[in-house]
Parts: sequence; C-alpha cells; structure tokens
Amino acid sequence: MPSTAAPSTPSSPTTPDALDALDREAAALLETAAWRELVARWTAPPEPVREEDADWRRLLSVPVDRLVAQALDTLPAPPPAERPLPGRLGAMLPDRLHVWRRIGSPDVRPSVHLAHARRVLTEWGWQNTPYKLRDARGARCVCGAMLAAHRLGFGSSATMNEAGAWMLEELRSRGWHQLIGPWNRAPGRTAEDALALLDATIRRAARAGR
Repeated sequence: MPSTAAPSTPSSPTTPDALDALDREAAALLETAAWRELVARWTAPPEPVREEDADWRRLLSVPVDRLVAQALDTLPAPPPAERPLPGRLGAMLPDRLHVWRRIGSPDVRPSVHLAHARRVLTEWGWQNTPYKLRDARGARCVCGAMLAAHRLGFGSSATMNEAGAWMLEELRSRGWHQLIGPWNRAPGRTAEDALALLDATIRRAARAGR
C-alpha cells in the first residue's frame, strides 16, 4: 500500500535529527585524508636534535617535549572571551531564536568553540535524555551544548563539525569507537564526565593549533 506520510521537510537545527547530523558530520570528517594528515602532523615526533646542539639538554632529567606535553595537560580549559550567556529563560528557548546573536560574530577556533560549549554545560546544565537537545530546565547534552554555542555566535557550522571530530579523536583514544551521542547517554554517565571530556578535547585541539 502506498505510504500516506507527508513529504519530509528539512530538519530544524535544534531537532534530535540535528544532533545526529553533528555526529555524522564529525565522523565523516574524521575519515577524510586531510583530517588524517592533520592528526599525523601534530602527533609526529619532533625533529631529532643535532648532537652539537644537545649538550644543554643533558642537564634535564625529563625531555623538553615531555615537559611541554605535561604542562599542556595540566592547563585548565582556556576561558572563552567574556560575553554572558542568556539566563535560564534563554536556556529554555529553542536555539533558533538565538540566531541573531551570530550577526557580525567572527569565527573562532574549534578549541574556543568547545570552551564556549563548556560554558553552556556549566551555566545551563548537562542532561543525557536520549535524543533530546535539552530538558525542561534548558540543560544540554554534549552535542546540544556545541549546537547552542554555534547558535549563540561562537563558531561556524564548519568549526562546530571540526570540534566534534576532535572530540571523536579524544573518545577513540579512550577506546570509545561509537559517536558522541551514545557516549553522552551511556548508563552511569555524569556531568563531571562530560566536562572532563570537553577539557581533554580542548587541550587536544589546542595542542594541534586548532
């Protein structure tokens, strides 16, 4: 029997379909040759130091590259430029109603976009209801926080997708090979887990100059 369903319409950027779309776009980027080249470049070992230039290094008990990596790992997430988020009422509004805030907003690096997403989770709250952008209080899931940061003017859609790809890189390094959404709603997941993931992803992207 022919289907009587109404013709489909493009999904709103604030629907559950949009959350899946962010995951899919980030995962697709992760598989491109350009992305693998970028990751290979920033994870490549440093150029060997010539023997005549290495004498002073013998004074160190820990290699310089390891000291730098340790220092970066202990840094807190870089604070985004101060611009107050909308209050509790703004958190409960559909993200599309914040789109005017994007007018005149410059693009930012993925690490900065993620720092703003972290602010969304910190100030508006975190939730893990399956396939829900936000709950009744306006709390977001991880993908929802990234979408909200984008709608608030902190990063283009391309930047948001790249930020998602960096997050998937971080998750893969932890042995998680599914998408961000399933990670967010996994049983036992907490707000502290979500913030820690954002912090680690921010450091990962920032170390790559992104």
